[in-house]
Amino acid sequence: MTEPVITQAMIDAYDEYTHLTLDRRGFMEKLTRLAGSGAAAAVIAPMLAANSAQAAVVAEDDTRLAAEDVAWPGDGGEMKGYLVRPAEQSGKLGAVIVIHENRGLNAHIRDVARRMALEGFVALAPDFLSPLGGTPADEEAARGMFSQLDPAKTAANGVATIAYLKGRDDVNGKVGAIGFCWGGGTVNNLAAAAPDLAAGVAYYGAQVKDEAAIGRIEAPLLLHYAGQDERINAGIDAYKAALTAAGKEFTVYVYEGAQHAFNNDTSEARYNKEAADLAWGRSVAFLKEKLG
Repeated sequence: MTEPVITQAMIDAYDEYTHLTLDRRGFMEKLTRLAGSGAAAAVIAPMLAANSAQAAVVAEDDTRLAAEDVAWPGDGGEMKGYLVRPAEQSGKLGAVIVIHENRGLNAHIRDVARRMALEGFVALAPDFLSPLGGTPADEEAARGMFSQLDPAKTAANGVATIAYLKGRDDVNGKVGAIGFCWGGGTVNNLAAAAPDLAAGVAYYGAQVKDEAAIGRIEAPLLLHYAGQDERINAGIDAYKAALTAAGKEFTVYVYEGAQHAFNNDTSEARYNKEAADLAWGRSVAFLKEKLG
């Protein structure tokens, strides 16, 4: 069978399914129309989705790292997460909160936390579904849980996570955050809620729209966007204008030709290695500058 052609309309349909109102049945019906047959749609759908079986970039048992599942006090309940640090750490390091997509704390985000730790940080990937019992094994079930989260409580749990990291003996007191998709929007919101956040990196995340909240942002921001991401990109200009008017420090990069979720290397159709590598390099340099 020849490699199927994945069009922008198919990717947009998947985005509508994962982030807006289209349900699974409606998505497959639309994809079938776009692909020309149910058989073609069945082949294309997994290519659009994230593949949890994709091999990790950094192995779970990498001897360069020390990793553990941890818990700390959240807003009215316990928060849980995955903490990774360099195994041969000497002295205190800056800390980075790694915030997951709308699939929860899955194997991919744990892998990203390990990648961040290898860059010389204490990396903590919180499970923001902790108030609902934690991320389930079924990622489709996880996606449906995000609408149940209270945004104010999520922000408060982010603030509590900063406090937990700042109180650790192996952290130098500076805490940044990096987030992807839902996590990118959460980084923006956390920056508005936490004046002691030292740096924020948001990948294709929804922007803060309230000007008063934008005025409370103290952290310098690095904002990555995909060129082919009409839904999220619609808010870029207003966000830039508001941040500029409020005198905030921020940098925006748009990666032309890249799709939403271009950093997620478990998604065959949307991953863009060139954009991902460039954005990651910029992110690490930014975090080292702000958290060192």
